[in-house]
Amino acid sequence: MRIKAVIFDLDDTLYDCTGLLVEASRRRAAKAMVEAGLPLKEEDAYQLQKTVSEKYGPSSLVFNEIAKMYGLGHSLVECALRAYNSGEVFNVQPFPDVIPTLKQLRLEKYKLFLVTTGVHRRQERKLELLGLAPYFDEVVINDQEVGLLFEDCFRALLEKYDLLPQEVAVVGDRIGVELRVAKTMGMFAVQMLHGRFKVESPLRTTERPDYKIKKIYQLPTILELINIGRYPERLRVVAVGGGTGLPIVLQGMKTYSKNLTAIVTVTDSGRSSGLLREQYGVLPPGDARNCLVALSETEEQQADLYRLFQYRFNRGSLNGISLGNLLMTALTDITGSFEEAIKKASKILAINGKVLPSTLQDTHICAELEDGSAVQGELNVRQPGKAPIRRVLLESDNVEPLPEALEEIRNADIIVLGPGSLYTSVIPNILVKGIREAIRDSRAAKIYVCNIVTQPGQTDGYTPSDHIRAIVKHLGEGVLDYVLVNNNMPRADILDRYEKQGAHMVRLDPQAGNLFVNIVESDLVEEIDTARILWEKQDLLRHDPEKLADAICRVYAHIPIFALR
Repeated sequence: MRIKAVIFDLDDTLYDCTGLLVEASRRRAAKAMVEAGLPLKEEDAYQLQKTVSEKYGPSSLVFNEIAKMYGLGHSLVECALRAYNSGEVFNVQPFPDVIPTLKQLRLEKYKLFLVTTGVHRRQERKLELLGLAPYFDEVVINDQEVGLLFEDCFRALLEKYDLLPQEVAVVGDRIGVELRVAKTMGMFAVQMLHGRFKVESPLRTTERPDYKIKKIYQLPTILELINIGRYPERLRVVAVGGGTGLPIVLQGMKTYSKNLTAIVTVTDSGRSSGLLREQYGVLPPGDARNCLVALSETEEQQADLYRLFQYRFNRGSLNGISLGNLLMTALTDITGSFEEAIKKASKILAINGKVLPSTLQDTHICAELEDGSAVQGELNVRQPGKAPIRRVLLESDNVEPLPEALEEIRNADIIVLGPGSLYTSVIPNILVKGIREAIRDSRAAKIYVCNIVTQPGQTDGYTPSDHIRAIVKHLGEGVLDYVLVNNNMPRADILDRYEKQGAHMVRLDPQAGNLFVNIVESDLVEEIDTARILWEKQDLLRHDPEKLADAICRVYAHIPIFALR
């Protein structure tokens, strides 16, 4: 069964209603309530609306609660609602990726509908300003006071266009309204994580959205995955690496898969991981810790866990050690093994997915350099100023893999290598006995994600060709199917800052086309001016989780990568 049509909500789905209109509406309502006798200043009345909404949820009857608090009658509620829902609408515009995405969906012959509920004239005015009506086969403005139920609106569209519920996806921001109805009727539900309702939880597990997205450009990818039968429960993804790159892949891929497996390197010997490794004899916990946090279910949960697990003590004997690493060390001691510690942490955090070390053996990364010398240990392998790296290897040729890691690789639909430190995060996993062969023999699409910038001490002066050759040297020829390369160059001031630190953008070179692998270019850079989770202390120029995961899934599903972002 293929998806043939998409029903969109409007507010906080196709434009920023919360940021542009809700705040203004609250200001108007605050003024009206004060004029109607609410014994507060306007600013306090405005803040009270936010407090009540946060306490009782975005779907609560905010003005009724405020009237009840101060013993005021229904007249206060009526004047507040009139002010809140007045037809005053200005300066609204669609999210930047909305119109390109709608155009793409129309080219792909999807039926597109818009169903929006509210004061009719107000919603009509929004559509005039947004200029979105021409992109839809039908627009339904459902008056909130005299209109139909959502079920009836959806059912009427299905009957008019001869559609079955399972042929329709509904995209909206409200779990308790349009998405609940979609799930009840048997449609696919896609939640837009924006605005007041993004923290809303379903009352029943059967009402959970099938997908949660942050950008509308992710929708065509989701529809194609549904059409080829790769629902979140059926898409198996293995991400191989470590450091800062691996959690970024996991963070983004949670949108598309509920079968995520991170295979992490255990050769880290720096900072607190190295200290705990030396003093307690545990495998380095840092990379596994970051992946566990990245696989936590919600954005809010992830942010809270991140702050907790990344907290570093700044004095005493624990100076510089992160709390997350201490917890992983304690769990290793309690359970008796690093593998069991990760499993126990996974249960405690209720993560969606698996985190597996590539090996349980205590081993270190070594490197042969171009001048014929050799270095041992992660800190020395990535040390700037030495001769270029010729190849890396493990201390022993007989480092045994974790059997479960081999099984996950063999059963994967997609295997992602990188991004991350080429010689100290990505390749060390490939060097573990049996990992390379399992990747080679897997029927999965094998995708290498090239780094955005070079790393002093590891990849000085590297182009994508150099990165690919290094992977092929250690993985084997003819194994990689695709290489993702960023083609978005940041602002000059950002580049200048990196170049002063000896790091340079990795720009596509002509030789990459001669390496018998499909090169796919896409905008993969995260917006550096926005607030971000930093998986390590450095504020690095790095991949955007949503852009990267969308590109990975488009490559897998053979969808062209358009400039939707």
